[in-house]
Amino acid sequence: MSINLPQQGYPIAAIATPVGVGALAVVRISGQGVFDIAQKVFRKKNNPKFQFAQSKGFRAHFGTVHDREGLIDEVVALVFRSPNSFTMEDMVELSCHGGPVVVKHILKVLLDEGCRLAEPGEFTRRAFLNGRIDLLQAEAIGEMIHARSESAFRSAVIQMQGKLSDRLDAMREELLRSCALLELELDFSEEDVEFQSRPQLLAELRLLQDELSSLIDSYQHGRLLKEGVATVIAGKPNAGKSTLLNALLGEERSIVSHQPGTTRDYIEECFVHEKTMFRLTDTAGLREGGEEIEHEGIQRSYKKISEADLILYILDISCENYLDDVPQIREFLNNYPAAHLIVVANKTDLIPESAERLQQLCGAIRCDICGIAAARREGLDSLKRLMSSIAEKLNKQQDASVLVTSLRHYEALRNASDALENAHELISRQAETELIAFELRSALDYVGEITGKVVNEEIVNLIFERFCIGK
Repeated sequence: MSINLPQQGYPIAAIATPVGVGALAVVRISGQGVFDIAQKVFRKKNNPKFQFAQSKGFRAHFGTVHDREGLIDEVVALVFRSPNSFTMEDMVELSCHGGPVVVKHILKVLLDEGCRLAEPGEFTRRAFLNGRIDLLQAEAIGEMIHARSESAFRSAVIQMQGKLSDRLDAMREELLRSCALLELELDFSEEDVEFQSRPQLLAELRLLQDELSSLIDSYQHGRLLKEGVATVIAGKPNAGKSTLLNALLGEERSIVSHQPGTTRDYIEECFVHEKTMFRLTDTAGLREGGEEIEHEGIQRSYKKISEADLILYILDISCENYLDDVPQIREFLNNYPAAHLIVVANKTDLIPESAERLQQLCGAIRCDICGIAAARREGLDSLKRLMSSIAEKLNKQQDASVLVTSLRHYEALRNASDALENAHELISRQAETELIAFELRSALDYVGEITGKVVNEEIVNLIFERFCIGK
């Protein structure tokens, strides 16, 4: 594996905690010679002869940090000796008081003494390049940091532990063995020797394809855990879409007006309920006509609806002609069968006969129906429970330890599956060994790209650019 990393092994430094006022902050340094650099700026309390180079790993030392003008702060220096550190290099972490000026002073003195400012994700990148973690686990660390729901966090933790990596590595071992036998056949092509039985190879490929199909199918569930349930609020103008968005978020995020066509473009926000994140989209009111800008907003609304996992179709049940929405609802049920649909009957507080109207609505359409009064925040608990029960059905998966959550992984697995399908067809047609071997090597490379066994420098750069500096 060869990736260009500027000054790899060179000592790097960065603030590892969020910038701002806090009780504590951490500045970390890693690389060749970091003990010598730390020695220049650190003085241990009651031990002027202390040497970082002689300290054991996983030891904390209380002392002070100085620049050329004098004392900066009292700190705790935590020592990690290679290879027993996050980067597998020598590392020192300085825990100091959390004022931004203090932290910047400590970082500056470390840079003055020979460190380079770390690039985004460079500590994790070094952990990957030094073999402590694979690329999939590195991505899982990033997902864990940015997780916005308990489910997404748990999924990232499981991937960081390497369970999916282990499964992919086992698949690579099978492919490697088959590739090696086919390559051996090519070396003895003049002697017409078959080292890999074709019926046995077909059976092994079927098992591998089943494994790949299982992982590919898990992406839908993994995507929901990572990105949240794509939930679109749709309906006619003035039904209460923006009011519902604000009620679910608990804040006035969307403009509410009695004038039709107020929402010209969709608005997206997220909220979490019972460990599940919902990506809410408030769309423009669906109606015929309207000016050009409103018409464009309606077209965008339909695009968002077509991409939804869950549709909240909201109607004004206080209107006498509320049943006029039924044809539109049936059209949604027919046109978007992949999405779950909840009819949200709004403004139940404005009429005494809302219960009877809800019954009539239930008789007219076959789908989930929930009555609410969005402006008064009534009925929201029932709606949230219904949304969570649907999300639970969407998230239903037997083996949560091997979920695919990344589009990059999903595409690589699809490519590997296609290569195995090609190999299967070639074997069935008794094609040349070289052609079969080519497809198996392609599948091997696609699987290897996920964990970093096969390295694409552009992909690696893209992954670590998304990390914060200091991680």
